[in-house]
Amino acid sequence: MRISILTQLLILVFALIPLRVTATPLEIRELSLLTVNSAITPATFDYLKQNFETLPATSLIVLRLNTPGGLVSTTKDIITLVGRRGRPFVVWITPEGASASSAGAIIASAAHFIFMSPGTNLGAATPVGLGGDINDGDGRRKALSDLKALVRSLSTSRGRPAAPFEKMISDASAFTADEARALRIIDGVVSSEKDLLSLVDGKTVVLDGVPRTIVVAAPDVKTYDPSTGQKILAVLADPSTAYILFLLGVALIYFEFQAPGGFVAGSVGLCFLILSGISFQVLPLDWGSLGLIATGIFLLILELFVISYGILSIAGLAALVAGSLFLFHGDTGYISVEYTVIFSALAGAILGIGGIVWYLYREEKQRSKIDDFFLPVGARGFVLTKLSGQEYQVRVRGEIWRAFADEELSVSDPIAVTEVDPRGLLIKIRKDLSSL
Repeated sequence: MRISILTQLLILVFALIPLRVTATPLEIRELSLLTVNSAITPATFDYLKQNFETLPATSLIVLRLNTPGGLVSTTKDIITLVGRRGRPFVVWITPEGASASSAGAIIASAAHFIFMSPGTNLGAATPVGLGGDINDGDGRRKALSDLKALVRSLSTSRGRPAAPFEKMISDASAFTADEARALRIIDGVVSSEKDLLSLVDGKTVVLDGVPRTIVVAAPDVKTYDPSTGQKILAVLADPSTAYILFLLGVALIYFEFQAPGGFVAGSVGLCFLILSGISFQVLPLDWGSLGLIATGIFLLILELFVISYGILSIAGLAALVAGSLFLFHGDTGYISVEYTVIFSALAGAILGIGGIVWYLYREEKQRSKIDDFFLPVGARGFVLTKLSGQEYQVRVRGEIWRAFADEELSVSDPIAVTEVDPRGLLIKIRKDLSSL
């Protein structure tokens, strides 16, 4: 009797086991197309997060990916987003000529399905910084081990071989579409949404620990482009753009102090600084490097007021270059300002200093008397403020003088010095018609 009851219970248990592991169907009613055609930055995460939260539960999310790489911190945020939302997620490397390099390859390893268009490539995921590989040592080994363990875990959970993804990181390996298909690290080579849907239909994915079988039933195809704000953020999140905005802002504000009148340059410069501040908020800013850049700019400005025979200029340029190279080098990101942008800024600074030196040399040649070495006779400048009557405060050769004129002048009018009274530190000026 007992054996009979035990036999019936065992039969019931074994009969229920298939019901427990059988995948439940997931009907796809919408093919949601997202597009990333730039570096992986916080703007990318904001774009994906917004759509993951708002798209219907019956949608198949397809990310059309073409990226050279980006921030490791943002890449990990995107991977966490994919796992937390419990949606079938597809990475499609497209169009022809596109690539999913570096951070793009790591994001692809987290997708439930990976597809590639003909003529695309996947891989080259070795983390780099400052234009080259991370230096050998503990830092490099730590970064490589962390990323290799990440892609190994993701590949195993998605049922893909992990070795090719690890080689992408350790050896910077990259694979064409046909090579990736032969290695079974992608699910197919497709040229259209129709081909993609046909390969996905009937496949099983594990979402939130539950096997789901995808059922494609003539879904609507919708494209979700980034919003205007997300597009602007993507531009501001570029390190070279942030660097240029910061330097332009500082230059325009300095110009405003040197040639006041209308506050146009100062207002535009302040806007540029605010925009660069927004960029610094979303990039791995190194504050020490920013301090070096600020010190370099200060030394270059100080050269105009202190006779250092070029020592301050050389120190300022060195600080500017050093700070620029390491400006966005952090533990969570491996992007930097492009060398062409840095050296363009350096060339501009050198040309500016050269122009000032030439101007001072020309002014020196125009002095006719050795006794007038420190007196600005014949020098040109502009009116700072009007004191009273025909008495003014003017700036000449970087110096502020009290002056008088035989004519009525306005603030910012160009002037030329005609006479100097060194005892009273008073100069006589006239309007400089040659500058009009």
